[in-house]
Amino acid sequence: MKYALIAIVLGATAVSASAQMTPAGLWRSMDDKTGQAKAEIRILANADGVLTGVVEKALVPSPEPLCEKCSDDRKGKPKLGMDIIRGATQTPGKEVWEGGSIVDPESGTVYKLKMTPIDGGNKLEVRGFVGFAFLGRTQTWIRLP
Repeated sequence: MKYALIAIVLGATAVSASAQMTPAGLWRSMDDKTGQAKAEIRILANADGVLTGVVEKALVPSPEPLCEKCSDDRKGKPKLGMDIIRGATQTPGKEVWEGGSIVDPESGTVYKLKMTPIDGGNKLEVRGFVGFAFLGRTQTWIRLP
């Protein structure tokens, strides 16, 4: 009985720890050039594990509240509430999500996306790139409670 209880407690701890090693959750995006907090992004997974990320809160006032520079269906839409992450899925056997895209609402540029939870899932490396992964930039986002 004692060993069963220990196994249950350890199993529950492992499940909660692994649940944090996912991009799903609320994140504070940090500018890779200035280090300044820019926005709060909520990343959600659908039933198939496909991720979407939505701007919940702007932390830096934008001179243009609409994404006029976007060239897809987001053109002219409010940046607040915009889905900036679309279609990322987990790479089998790895704690990496990719295959989707991320848009920079300031420039309207759509990048290929790679996200990797780090620091026990407390931080998220978000890499946007065009073409090859080494031709891009990486931001480190911070998980919020």
